[in-house]
Amino acid sequence: MLLGSQLVRRFFFTLVTIIVLFALAIYFYSVPLIKNTVYDIERNASRIALNNVFELANKIQFNLEGYRQQAVESHKKQLRTVVGFAESYAKDYFERAARGEMAEAEARRRVFEGLRKFTYGNNDYIWIAGYDTVLVSHPDTRFHGADTTEVLSHDGEQIIANIVDFARSNGDGYYQYPWQRLDQTEVVDKMSYVKDFPQWGFVIGSGVYLDDIDAEVRQRKQQAMTELRQALEEIRIAKTGYMYIFDAGGNMLIHPNANLDGINFLDQLNPVTGKSIARELIAVADTGREHFYKWDKPSDPGNYVYEKLSLVRYLDGFNWYIGSSVYVDELQRSSEVLSERIMTITAVVLVMAIFMALVFVSRIAAPIRKLADTAERVSGGDLSAQSGIRGDDEIGVLAHTFDEMVRRLSTSIQTLDHKVQVRTRELATIEEQQRMILDALPAQIAYVGRDFRYRFVNQRYAEMFGFSKDEVVGKTLEEVMGREMLDHISPQIDQTLCGEETTFEYSFRRGDRELITKRNLIPQVSSDGFVTGILNLSLDITTEKETERKLTEAQRMGAVGQLAGGLAHDFNNLLTVIIGNLISLCERHQGNAELERYLEPAIRASRRGADITSRLLAFSRKQPLQPTAVDVVALVQEGIELLKGGLPSNIDIEFDPDDVECRAYVDASQLENVLFNLSLNARDAMPKGGTLQVTLRERWVQVPLDYDEAVVPGDYLEIRVKDTGVGFSEEGLSRAFEPFFTTKGGAGSGLGLSMVYGFVKQSQGYIRLDSAPGKGAEVRMLLPAVPANYVADDGMNGTMLGSGSGDGRLVLLVEDDADVRNIIREQLSDMGYAVVEACDGDEASTLLESLPGLYAVVSDVIMPGQTDGFELAAQVNREHPEVHVVLITGYSFEQQSRGSSGARYELLRKPFAPEALKSALDQSGKRKKEQGNPSA
Repeated sequence: MLLGSQLVRRFFFTLVTIIVLFALAIYFYSVPLIKNTVYDIERNASRIALNNVFELANKIQFNLEGYRQQAVESHKKQLRTVVGFAESYAKDYFERAARGEMAEAEARRRVFEGLRKFTYGNNDYIWIAGYDTVLVSHPDTRFHGADTTEVLSHDGEQIIANIVDFARSNGDGYYQYPWQRLDQTEVVDKMSYVKDFPQWGFVIGSGVYLDDIDAEVRQRKQQAMTELRQALEEIRIAKTGYMYIFDAGGNMLIHPNANLDGINFLDQLNPVTGKSIARELIAVADTGREHFYKWDKPSDPGNYVYEKLSLVRYLDGFNWYIGSSVYVDELQRSSEVLSERIMTITAVVLVMAIFMALVFVSRIAAPIRKLADTAERVSGGDLSAQSGIRGDDEIGVLAHTFDEMVRRLSTSIQTLDHKVQVRTRELATIEEQQRMILDALPAQIAYVGRDFRYRFVNQRYAEMFGFSKDEVVGKTLEEVMGREMLDHISPQIDQTLCGEETTFEYSFRRGDRELITKRNLIPQVSSDGFVTGILNLSLDITTEKETERKLTEAQRMGAVGQLAGGLAHDFNNLLTVIIGNLISLCERHQGNAELERYLEPAIRASRRGADITSRLLAFSRKQPLQPTAVDVVALVQEGIELLKGGLPSNIDIEFDPDDVECRAYVDASQLENVLFNLSLNARDAMPKGGTLQVTLRERWVQVPLDYDEAVVPGDYLEIRVKDTGVGFSEEGLSRAFEPFFTTKGGAGSGLGLSMVYGFVKQSQGYIRLDSAPGKGAEVRMLLPAVPANYVADDGMNGTMLGSGSGDGRLVLLVEDDADVRNIIREQLSDMGYAVVEACDGDEASTLLESLPGLYAVVSDVIMPGQTDGFELAAQVNREHPEVHVVLITGYSFEQQSRGSSGARYELLRKPFAPEALKSALDQSGKRKKEQGNPSA
């Protein structure tokens, strides 16, 4: 029998007792502790999840507060800009009144009516109040021209009177008051920026309704709620626990259960206490205490006997309560399962230990010593040792297995040595590949220990500082980047050493280049929370920054151009009236020398004004162009011959055409103006003489060039105009193309380079200005090139036909400006035409069918109503092809003489002389004949 020996029995029962006592000790000392620990871990997980959601919601609330403040500040800046625009608008009219161009009363009327029609944003507007509290300009007919002494606030105070007093006392500022929206009766809070203009005797203001700002904030808050809801749906506590949010009124804002989401649960009672669960949750908010209550389960609905645990935190900014909810038995389940498994494992181990003790005592006691000796030899490194025990029992198997194990161990060690060698070589190859990848990345990568010494850098990082990788590794930060750079980025390094990832931009010079880098410092944190090093990731963003700067500059120049074009259009209308009246007066009083002495300077000054508007249109890219395939070499050579007689003798002109054989597709006359403007600017920049150099060459652009914007690949003709003059300052270089900016004091209009810029951009070209103080200036232009054998057919050849007098033929005149319409009517009447007038395209379209025998239509292009000049011309051409059409405008258009139908029309740019109008009518008649209309 196995237990036949007394020694074996004693040894066996002693071992069993020890094993059982040991198992019991493990159970009583570990299982209760593990159960409590696991339960606490599950509870803490609920608390941690709640805290994380609370912090997320708190950040959302903080961001919304910041967004509202930004929105208010943005609207304030916009209000100041709008009032500034109104001030400029009024100042222009009052200055014209001061010059005698109109009566002051007329100036005030135009200011009030013009600003009354101006709206922006969400139907916001400008208003003007006199010192007598009369709203002299207001878009709302209820208040325009009304005495506002009866318009009172909620507390009975006069609103407009208080605003006027505030503006007169402070000069300007922001004022909040209740007011109605346009065409509405509801009064809402409004904030206006008001400014007093004592020189004119009134106050100008413009405002924004505060509920518009609140609507923006509410929209942002709704987006944040959606994001927060998505985040809460992904959070689970234990098995079925969840997060929820409700407000102080008991309204459930976010809940994963669709039956509870969005309801008010103030009346939902706790089955244990009989009180409102919502109020109990509010009572324990931010106390750190857990709230226990009874609830049902999805598997047992309506049976409120299952205990739940909730934690609640209060978010003051949103007036929210954020809570977590989980069943208590789910928290305990994990600890119970773990305890059951420990007990099962303990029982299995106990049985196995008893069995092993029995085997050990019965079978191994005798030969164990021999096996132990063999094991000692093996452990000493003798892998050839064998026990020599043979048998078919357990000991024999064990001995045989042991011997076999030793033999296999010896073989395995040899195999393992070989595999280690192979793996070492593979790891070396992988490491080399990783090093090549890191070196090839378009970023500078480095790792620095806490002692500020480099542990690793890639090739780009080392090259950035002019070292090799081996030279950098082991050096300190100061040794590689220098003290100056280290001092600049020390705050970010300190922040990273505190465990916070930092991102910042840093610029520095390397040779003659300024580099801008975006740096990301990432802390390496050990398991105990200690920062052991810093990983640096840097990207060169110099090109991106330069592109961003150029885009901003292009947008700014576009906005200035749009404003300049609008001013030129309005000014052209005024000049049309002025020149037309002056010429008419001069013709009616020919021979009056005294009157002509005053009229001729006025006509010359008006035409000078027309030249200025032409330059403004050139800058705004709205000048009329007639592009053709121009032989630029011949044009420049002819221009230089003319310039030689006009430039001082101490200025030499050098021209190098570089064997150019292609042509540029541009307006020849405007290109001549560009070259003359640049030459005259060069002359003024070289008062003591110098050299003016003009160079032409063909260029095929394949890669982006550094011009005012990215150059589209293609064929171009490059024109360079270079002088040896005084050059531009840094400010002058940045503003050189702006209209009215000049470096000549009061000697220049500031429109020369602006015209050059506008012509180049309107011709689909690119421009670049290089200069430095005392080193001269060079203007480079890229213009679209066409083959040398290109022949353009503009359809405008032929001589004009004279038509003689109007012979009483009927002309329909369409013009929305009454003064301009009167001038043109007089000009047509003087030519002998009978004139019918219309104030806009809609009226003219209606009159067409009621005017039999109509000879011509003279129409403005831009007019109020549904029908503009081009649409009216197309209707005439379609319904009355024999009628002549002449369009007039203060603007210009691409394909300016063509309508949407593709037909060509004569187009006059304001202001124009009567001869030009007559010529346009004659040319229209010629075109009608060419198009096959004999009746024309």
